Amino acid sequence: MEKDSILMGIVLGAIVPVLGYLAIEAIFNLMSQMDLMEVVSGGAMSRRVRTLALLGICCNLIPFNIAKRNRWDDTMRGIVFPTLIYVAAWCIKYLAVLF
Repeated sequence: MEKDSILMGIVLGAIVPVLGYLAIEAIFNLMSQMDLMEVVSGGAMSRRVRTLALLGICCNLIPFNIAKRNRWDDTMRGIVFPTLIYVAAWCIKYLAVLF
């Protein structure tokens, strides 16, 4: 697969937030087990999931900046499409909580 292509950007933009979410969740769980952070339960759990999802979406900034530094314009364009879909889904899911 070519490095500077919209398809590569779409694939990166779709996979990186999921991997970022899983990695950040694993770090949070590890910190909870080591008593560096309190275990979350009840109503605070939804806030934690909401924050983890947002941080996962923000993980797309990493490949976006790499593509920008290497001047892969088509890859950057491809990353934007799934990111916007994730952001729209996040806003729709938590609309009632946020407003």
